[in-house]
Amino acid sequence: MASTTISSDRVEGTKVYNGNGDKLGTIDNLVIDKRSGLVRYAALEFGGFMGIGTDRYPIPWNMLKYDTGLDGYVVPLREDQLEKAPKYAQADRPEYSDEYGRKIYDYYGVAWM
Repeated sequence: MASTTISSDRVEGTKVYNGNGDKLGTIDNLVIDKRSGLVRYAALEFGGFMGIGTDRYPIPWNMLKYDTGLDGYVVPLREDQLEKAPKYAQADRPEYSDEYGRKIYDYYGVAWM
């Protein structure tokens, strides 16, 4: 039986696609709740050109579904939805407070943890 777990360093850099199979970006890093140990967000690197000027879009982890055929994650988002989503520059990491988390989850219509 194949393992259902994965090391975070193998997730970072994994491609993320929309439902049509169009590449949206790659996972830059994961944000983990210190108390529960659960992954709250995947910070999606999106935009820019050849990695320059890209922003990070925190997406609730439970929105990402791994697709073995694409060898990447699929999210039920259109590119225009992502362009309007909460984001931050690579050098400007936000404080991942519960208030910030609720804002992210509300934007995507996902129930807060």
